[in-house]
Amino acid sequence: MFLDSNISPSQFNKFKSFEKVMRPDRSKASKKYMVLFLFIAFAVLLSLPWTQTIQSVGQVSTLNPRERPQQINSVIAGRIAQWNVKDGDIVKKGDTLVRITEIKEEYLDPSQIIRVGEQISAKDATIGFYLDKASAEGSQSVALSNSRKLKLDQVKNKLKQYRLLVQSDSISFIASKNHLEIASQQLERQRQLYDAGLKSLTEFEQRQQAYQDALSRKIGSENKFYNSRNELLNVMIEQSAVEQEYMEKILKADGSRYSTLSDIATTRSEVAKLKNQISNYRLRRDFYVITAPQSGQVIRTSKAGIGETLKEGDPLLEIVPLTFKVAVEIFVDPVDLPLVNNGQKVRLQFDGFPAIVFSGWPDSSYGTFGGEITAVDPSISTNGKFRVWVVPDPRDKPWPDEIKYGSGAKGIALLNDVPIIYELWRQLNGFPPEYYTVAATQEKKKVNEE
Repeated sequence: MFLDSNISPSQFNKFKSFEKVMRPDRSKASKKYMVLFLFIAFAVLLSLPWTQTIQSVGQVSTLNPRERPQQINSVIAGRIAQWNVKDGDIVKKGDTLVRITEIKEEYLDPSQIIRVGEQISAKDATIGFYLDKASAEGSQSVALSNSRKLKLDQVKNKLKQYRLLVQSDSISFIASKNHLEIASQQLERQRQLYDAGLKSLTEFEQRQQAYQDALSRKIGSENKFYNSRNELLNVMIEQSAVEQEYMEKILKADGSRYSTLSDIATTRSEVAKLKNQISNYRLRRDFYVITAPQSGQVIRTSKAGIGETLKEGDPLLEIVPLTFKVAVEIFVDPVDLPLVNNGQKVRLQFDGFPAIVFSGWPDSSYGTFGGEITAVDPSISTNGKFRVWVVPDPRDKPWPDEIKYGSGAKGIALLNDVPIIYELWRQLNGFPPEYYTVAATQEKKKVNEE
């Protein structure tokens, strides 16, 4: 140490080496260079590119509903009779999980299907009887129609005869009227000749007798004419009565036939109901055995023990598929929704996989995996955010096979590349990030590749 030497500080300047090392102007210059270097470094840092991002959390899931965890429910009410699996078991599609027994009174009869089958057979026989009855009633209606036709033909013939009889009696009546008129004229001329003494009394009386005969024939033919007309009217009334009588009989037979056909339709409807009922019974018996709808692992059995009763729709257990097409669902705030769209790049960090994340420099991050937005829900979720689906980026490294369904994930949606100074200015002013467009990003990649 200098303090331990015998040289005083005033003598230090006599040594050239000391003068070169301990120059005060050199120390000041060094400080200036250091400040200038720091300023340049800070300026360069501010001009470095910074990738704007939107960060959100989510979980591992899948886009295909068939590959998601499936809850197995009891379709019918019953009582647990046998458990064939436990939590953690691996099952294949079609394996028996649980057996249940019936508890409802209307389904307890083991011969229920046989009883319903007997009812269907009885109804089918009833339909056969109704068909025979309808056939007989149809034949009766046809027979009545034929009888009506024959009866009407008979009445028409009779009507024609009486019309001819009326016509004949009418001619006879006209002839008798003419004969009476001639006899009356002859009697008058005979009376005049008798009064003039030209004819005898005997001749006058003969002419008078002839007049009386003509009058009698006229009255008789007239009476016969009116009688035949009356008979003609009676035959016409008989024709109308025959038509009315047979029409009533035919309508009655047709009505009975239609009633029988209606009974047939009703019975067939009852048979259809019974067949539907027996089909439901058979399907219900299939629900006594609950099988695995897909292969996977059993988790979260909801019921315990033997003999526990179930209601329709009660959950029994869940099955998680062992293999599924991985996707991640992340949730973004409504204010960030306009900044995301299909095809946008996303960096993902999965729970259980260590990562070093530089938000502004995603390419420098370690342990993250590339993703691509494939769908954005148009409606808001119950948590007040919008769900975004992310699938693996085919141009990036594959996602690890060890990630499990439902594990947590953190998503970083990549936006535009801007200088750090711009990002600081944007953050200080509260401006939104730049909009991300897939077309612009692809065009930038093409330019870089060229």
